Amino acid sequence: MVNKAFNYLIVEDNKLDQLTLLAKADTFPQLNCIGTCENATDAIAIIKNKKPDIVFLDVDMPGMNGMELLRIVKDDIPIPIFVTSHMEYALESYDLMAFDFLLKPVKADRFKACIDRAFDYLDMKQKAIAYSVQFENETITIKEGYDQVKINVKEIDHLESMKDYTKIVTVNKKHLTLMPLSSFMKQLPESQFVQIHRSYAVNRSKVTRLQSNELFIGSKALPIGKTFRSEISKWKL
Repeated sequence: MVNKAFNYLIVEDNKLDQLTLLAKADTFPQLNCIGTCENATDAIAIIKNKKPDIVFLDVDMPGMNGMELLRIVKDDIPIPIFVTSHMEYALESYDLMAFDFLLKPVKADRFKACIDRAFDYLDMKQKAIAYSVQFENETITIKEGYDQVKINVKEIDHLESMKDYTKIVTVNKKHLTLMPLSSFMKQLPESQFVQIHRSYAVNRSKVTRLQSNELFIGSKALPIGKTFRSEISKWKL
């Protein structure tokens, strides 16, 4: 449960799109808008001075575009989220470690899923967890503060990429580890853990239902990325 307020900035040159994002963000009491701007120059000044937790970035703007802007300030933004009409920028955005990539017009459920993930990530970071992780046979040992937690890999439901962190999700608890998902996957049994999306990997034995665009672990729905759908459609549960 997130009780703290998080500050956000909108960088968008289209006034209507600004208002649309403001209206969506306004449905989350934990989000506090510190401003809107229409170009990268103004955005850099605000980001450097006010240190927002979340920045919603358009890509196609006059002068410096959103991708160029993020290259300059990416170390100053915990949660950069692209909001654009241009799907072709998706791959580049992930290379820049963007937290998410939302296509206009942004649907309410997609926006909510993005913000819920952002809250989860920011909340876990603020709990001062030490994120070190060690792999040994079928056990993962995570250091959380002064405690060490051991997890059997069979207990893991799924993994979620959060920039350069990986969140481990089990039935009863979540853990954040300072290791990107790509590196994390190399330490796990290939036959058991499969990536289904740029941001998600699952324990195949935990999957209970398959659909064309998503799969389920119990009641939890996870998205299946386009590049993974063909192979995952061949699974037999």
